[in-house]
Amino acid sequence: MRRRLIVGNWKMHKTATQAAVLVRRLAALVPKNSRAEVVLAPPFTTLYIASQPAWRRFALAAQNMYWEDEGRFTGEVSAPMLKALGCRYIILGHSERRKHFGETDADINRKILAALRHDLRPVLCVGESLSERSRGLTARVVTRQLLRGLDGVPKEAARAVTIAYEPIWAIGKNHPASPAQTTDAHATLRAALVKKWGRAATEQIRILYGGSVTADNAGSFLASPEVDGVLVGGACLDPKSFARIIAAAQSGRE
Repeated sequence: MRRRLIVGNWKMHKTATQAAVLVRRLAALVPKNSRAEVVLAPPFTTLYIASQPAWRRFALAAQNMYWEDEGRFTGEVSAPMLKALGCRYIILGHSERRKHFGETDADINRKILAALRHDLRPVLCVGESLSERSRGLTARVVTRQLLRGLDGVPKEAARAVTIAYEPIWAIGKNHPASPAQTTDAHATLRAALVKKWGRAATEQIRILYGGSVTADNAGSFLASPEVDGVLVGGACLDPKSFARIIAAAQSGRE
């Protein structure tokens, strides 16, 4: 059975000092024997303090990276740098990166391949716009993003990959997708993965939901057998709220 995965994407929030306080408070609220895997994705400027005791309770992720290992790429951060800081996961292809910074499927694919070369676990984000959903294009859009993002990734690497379905129209809008919409999208993604890698490999891949996840609605998403966890935005910045989301993932799976 796939272990549930809860990822907190802090986006561009919290100084290093503020981050230390947040994580200490969160660690006090989350049981040490949590059945869900909990991952924190703070800004780059906060990653260096992750060696503090409270952080060791959680896995660490970066919010982005460049596909080259080193070189004349001012302002970029590489996979070896992130791995040296203790990162295990890397969020790639988030709609905010696609929209605001012009990242393409090809860019994201390069980053995924680079992450896997350095034993980082990519969390590939896919999702459709409101216009695409209204035109009945959800399955086509998310399948295209999925397959282009994973181009050249061998079946043997499948277990290191996580997919996050984040409908663009739901992110930060306090209007999440319904559990039925989420279940349908996840089933579409898993079917595409089965076609690409086969059922055995696909059974190892976790598919998360993200998009206005809160402590009040997380349980409704996690109730679906198609949902292996959640990628949380704003709600993860409140320790009590995020702890409630983690608690909602405790039941139902080993």
